[in-house]
Amino acid sequence: MSEHTAHFEIPDRYRYAVIPHIMVDDAAAAIDFYQRAFGARENFRIDAPGGGIMHAEITIGRSTLMLGDSSVDEAEAGSFAAPASLGGGTSVTLHVFVPDVDSLAERAEAAGAEILQPPKDMFHGDRTVILKDPSGHMWVFLTHIEEVSEEELRHRLTAAG
Repeated sequence: MSEHTAHFEIPDRYRYAVIPHIMVDDAAAAIDFYQRAFGARENFRIDAPGGGIMHAEITIGRSTLMLGDSSVDEAEAGSFAAPASLGGGTSVTLHVFVPDVDSLAERAEAAGAEILQPPKDMFHGDRTVILKDPSGHMWVFLTHIEEVSEEELRHRLTAAG
């Protein structure tokens, strides 16, 4: 270990996950939407010296999400981009397990999310909704409803064609 590297425990919220870090055109508005639509809690935010949010963290259920404004100088210097600057597409879909996907879908739609697939029971044992947030990010929210063995999963996939 180098003299500049001390050993500290990894915070619990980072311990067992890859933490997504998304860029948006208006991080303050996105945080407000995530609070209203998904029941997110804001952990903290760091304002950029020239305005906007350089970095923020929120928690949805037990999942941490990092986000920031794509217009902040530090973001513009790198290759960070919001979906709108990519023509509205994104290469990442964010998956979050929640206790009640149906009520989350209703709340998210009322807050301005676009429902792409209404909640439905899926072959993999989860009730699932797919939506797009106002920033253009894709989300899959799931409520686990049954255990499905690998053998049964393969059977269901084959039967579905």
